[in-house]
Amino acid sequence: MAADLAVLGLGRPGLPLAQAATVAGLGVVGWDPDPVVAAAVAAGRDPSGALTAAELRRMLAAGFRATADPAVLGRARTAVICVPAVPGEDRVPDLGAVERAARALAGSLRPYTTVVLESAVHPGTTEGFLRPLLEAGGLTAGRDFHLAYSPSRLDPGNRDFPAAAVPKVVGGLTPACTEAAAACYGRFTERIVRARGIREAEAVKLLETNYRHVNIAFANEMAVFCHDLGVDVWDVIRCAETKPFGFQAFRPGPGVGGPGVALDPVAAPAFAAARVRTPGHPLRMVELAQEINGRMPRYVVQRAAALLNEHGKSLRGARVLLLGVTYKADLADQEGAPAREIGTRLIEMGANLAYHDPYVPQWRVLDRPVPRADSLWEAAAEADLTLLLQHHRTYDLQSLAVKAQLLLDTRGATPAGSAARL
Repeated sequence: MAADLAVLGLGRPGLPLAQAATVAGLGVVGWDPDPVVAAAVAAGRDPSGALTAAELRRMLAAGFRATADPAVLGRARTAVICVPAVPGEDRVPDLGAVERAARALAGSLRPYTTVVLESAVHPGTTEGFLRPLLEAGGLTAGRDFHLAYSPSRLDPGNRDFPAAAVPKVVGGLTPACTEAAAACYGRFTERIVRARGIREAEAVKLLETNYRHVNIAFANEMAVFCHDLGVDVWDVIRCAETKPFGFQAFRPGPGVGGPGVALDPVAAPAFAAARVRTPGHPLRMVELAQEINGRMPRYVVQRAAALLNEHGKSLRGARVLLLGVTYKADLADQEGAPAREIGTRLIEMGANLAYHDPYVPQWRVLDRPVPRADSLWEAAAEADLTLLLQHHRTYDLQSLAVKAQLLLDTRGATPAGSAARL
């Protein structure tokens, strides 16, 4: 059975993209290289947590299909690759999943098909890495099939900006490739923004992701600076954001998590093997932002130890309760969340750790299970220190500040004066 759209990668951002297209009436098939993931989605369960069970059931009822069989890819008019390309410790995106998806698609790629990459990659990857893999099947990009890039702009959990409401940037290998991709996205997205080409579209992802990291890093630096001066950084931000022009508020925190990992093209020497030429000038602001954001978990632990010392207690042997171990409020996703590094450092310094998170039933640090608090109020009253890492809506922080012996708020969510704040 033919499909309007094949989505390769059934996680974030693949499933929300498939959802938007399905709601708009397109025939959509989802493919994932992991048969377990594909089977779970086909049964109405989303392992990534990108969609609720009800949302997924409605998609399936509307005709959406999920499979691990690559044969279905050859029957789609447009294929969008949404598999993860998460940078490792060397900051080089792991393109293994992109390669697997490309090889699966190349085996059944037909003339006039439109292929779009949405994974977060460095400029030049679509042409230098993906294109040769697709052309191995015998077709030529720009002549026999259309090739384009479109940066994913998914904001997990944001109900104000669903996928269909966010403008879609597309850039193709040729003008015809751009128009083919725009035609597909235009069927389920309110606005299409055409980039001059593939590399411009890839660089949009680079700019948008690093914009977030650089500004959060500056907010984190301000938090440390203001604490040393005895200044309330949260009040500074509250006042500054009343300026109606030239300022956008970013807030400090215990670290930066989530799928939007900072990208630095110069930190990718391995891309030479993929025929991706990188510039000779590093993105120094990005490097510095990564350094600043990367040391925030250590700073939070230092602040925790200092707060305990101020009250005549040592971190070694202290009972520490962590609140919220996900990377974003009101989501179950733990990808890149700073809570794990903070928990690791606390355990290594001798603290007795427990946690509470309404979205995480089990949590491990250093490959050991961390006890989960059944009663939040009792756990906070018993803990020597309660450490708020993520502000879920279910947390009544005003009452919690009263119950807790000591509360360190890394999100600035507690009422002023009720707790120690980052």
